[in-house]
Amino acid sequence: MPRRRSDALFHALAAVAPGKPLREGLDRILQAKMGALIVVGDGPETLNICSGGFLLDAAFSPQRLSELAKMDGAIILASDSSRIARANVHLVPNPNVPTSETGTRHRTAERVARSINVPVISVSEDMGIINVYIGDEKHPLSPTPRLLDRANQALQTLERYKNRLDEVSSSLSALEVEDLVTVRDVVVLLQRMEMVLRIADEIEADIVELGSDGRLVRLQLEEVMGGVGDERRLVILDYFHEDSSWHLEESMDGLTQLDTEDLLDLKRVASMLHLPAGAADLDASVQPKGYRLLSRIPRLPDAIVHHIVDRFGNLTKIMRATIDDLDEVEGVGETRARAIKEGLSRLAESSILDNYAP
Repeated sequence: MPRRRSDALFHALAAVAPGKPLREGLDRILQAKMGALIVVGDGPETLNICSGGFLLDAAFSPQRLSELAKMDGAIILASDSSRIARANVHLVPNPNVPTSETGTRHRTAERVARSINVPVISVSEDMGIINVYIGDEKHPLSPTPRLLDRANQALQTLERYKNRLDEVSSSLSALEVEDLVTVRDVVVLLQRMEMVLRIADEIEADIVELGSDGRLVRLQLEEVMGGVGDERRLVILDYFHEDSSWHLEESMDGLTQLDTEDLLDLKRVASMLHLPAGAADLDASVQPKGYRLLSRIPRLPDAIVHHIVDRFGNLTKIMRATIDDLDEVEGVGETRARAIKEGLSRLAESSILDNYAP
């Protein structure tokens, strides 16, 4: 699975996406077969490595950017790209900053990005490529048709993974109702969820880079991914073991930070649940607290779900509770207690039928 891009790079790619004025200016430079070095940020840290050139402080326009690119020096933009601060500037970054680039313009761009952590854009005159640098990251901009093809292929893969995820989720629901859940069942679902979320992250990155051309891809992504992130949180809530040093955030962050190899290791994924030593075996039985199934009952607020779980402790006891038992829980009341009892019965029947359907 490719390494996830940082938020800073996401913001930089959004600023140069199709439909943005800065991207139009960059495309004009490419069409004119020129090169350019552009720093997006005119703060003191940028000015400290600037030498020569002239102060411009003019409103940004794609035409102005392409005209200024005819000069050899760098162009300094405001941090929001709304103004052109300076032009024909000689940049003097720390020469000891390491760089993997070979061309003068690209070496300077990488050193500046690593020195002051602002977006730096280089346009290659010879190769016709736009590179975006920020910090230690470098990203070459891809042509829109290639991005669309890649995003559509990824969507097809995502749909297949999501269908399999739905099957695993339904299977876990049936096992929960029958009180037959093992650690392995939970971990397989979490593993599938994380894979789906990572594919979605890659598509989201392409959507950011596509800008105005990625609207339809975004709609498809939102339709496929509806509720996956929330269900992942509820699964972890149902099974993780909390103590003074381990909370929901630690489990969720730990799962997100697993590399691909660790994600394929079920025991490594299980460790994110922070289960007691006796329950760490993949075939050990575990009981859900009930958050996930209760959340599927319409118009049942999260606060009420927490009160019910706090009162009964696990899903088995919740499902065995009578209407009077549920009525005694803070904030429930008789009407809601009846709706909860009926809702859980419907969910139980539906889950078992789905799981054992031929």
